[in-house]
Amino acid sequence: MAKPEARPDPVAYAPLGLSRDQAARYVGVGATKFDEMVFDGRMPKPKRVDSRVIWNRLALEAAFHDLPDEGSLNKWDKTLPGRAARI
Repeated sequence: MAKPEARPDPVAYAPLGLSRDQAARYVGVGATKFDEMVFDGRMPKPKRVDSRVIWNRLALEAAFHDLPDEGSLNKWDKTLPGRAARI
């Protein structure tokens, strides 16, 4: 018996959940740098669905927009004593 042909979804949309590699690519960094950014809080932690680890695309966008622009201080650099001097 022939397998039914998969029909393409008529609506184009971006996925909400991204794998680690997809999430890193989405914000423009490599997987190792992305792991570092998740560890230090610049990027959000993933959600877990059974054994899968998935990043919310919208949370990644929000975190990316919160990153400081080149040459500017972020809110933590301004708040933590001595932090701005080390940058």
